[in-house]
Amino acid sequence: MQTIPPQRHLFDIPDDIAYFNCAYNSPQLRRTSERLAESVAAKRHPWQRVPADFFADADTLRTLAAQTLGGDAQGYAVVPSASYGLSNAARAVQPRLARNERILVLEEEFPSNFYPWVRIAQEAGAHVDTVPRPLDGGWTDALLARMTGDVRVVAAPPCHWTDGSRIDLVAIGRACRDVGAFLVVDATQTLGAVPLAIDEIKPDFLVAAGYKWLLFPYGVGLMHVGEAWREARPLEESWISRDGAQNFAGLTRYTDRYLVGARRFDVGETCTALLPGAIAALEQIAAWSVPAIAESLRGISARIVDHLRARGFRLADGERSAHMVGARLPAGHRGDLVGALRAKNVFVSQRGESVRFAPHLHVDDRDMQRLFEAIDAALGHSRS
Repeated sequence: MQTIPPQRHLFDIPDDIAYFNCAYNSPQLRRTSERLAESVAAKRHPWQRVPADFFADADTLRTLAAQTLGGDAQGYAVVPSASYGLSNAARAVQPRLARNERILVLEEEFPSNFYPWVRIAQEAGAHVDTVPRPLDGGWTDALLARMTGDVRVVAAPPCHWTDGSRIDLVAIGRACRDVGAFLVVDATQTLGAVPLAIDEIKPDFLVAAGYKWLLFPYGVGLMHVGEAWREARPLEESWISRDGAQNFAGLTRYTDRYLVGARRFDVGETCTALLPGAIAALEQIAAWSVPAIAESLRGISARIVDHLRARGFRLADGERSAHMVGARLPAGHRGDLVGALRAKNVFVSQRGESVRFAPHLHVDDRDMQRLFEAIDAALGHSRS
């Protein structure tokens, strides 16, 4: 597959900035900013907005998500955050969770995929079982080793958010079905950057905040709901998710029926001015294609890995995702590497024990050179 050349011209990134921190927050596309400005300005003339406009953007986003990311359009709900989507999933799962059953989560999991499970476990008398970080980086085997008949929920990402260690969700999904467990995926750190075989994984719920690899404006995310769960109880009861909601004159004729598909899981006010910006971002991702994005980021990440290894950084032995590199500092180094790089306008982050490098398609050869020079200067290495 062909790789994509640097796309810096599509982003508003100053020449003196080298940004390798998309796992924290992605830069916004110029076209997204333009579409957001247009959408915000439209509120000045509310008389031009008709009832159909309250639904159109969300349905466009669903269709684009299915075409670009996988799954089916009717299975997508529009959510404001990962925590909202995961709380939706936990609410739906809770009636099927029995006393002393287990919910598997990863050690050092992101809090949004931890707290909802603690809440429902406490209420149901179940247990949250934390899978320790494997020494060899093999999260898939570590999860599979815990998959016994008393596991009811597996809450797992496609890769660990601190360092990009990959998890084989196809294998995890198969194991979940074998023992009768439900698979809930937080795909925030993957969706949009690496292909996810949703039809093979068959998650019960898949959630992603959009402001990272989907390049969405902050406050828009996606949730894909398995077909078996589309009649489950949602987190909130919004008027806009009810059957007949398009008929504003009839809103006082209350109904127990929801709109079709996963729309019952939408956040209220899905019709915000943010959605056109998310649509613009997903249109661009579709134009690039997720497989091409992944292949391009794989090449960038490989160069970073080579440099880190040469400088004594410690990387996990397990398989890494294509788009993110996490590495522990060289033995004996006690300095603030993230701060030292920031002082040179090179941006990375640290999560747990891992320094995290997360590039996107805006990165060019000049950025790579600045990154390597900043690392070497921080570590006291001279470049010949």
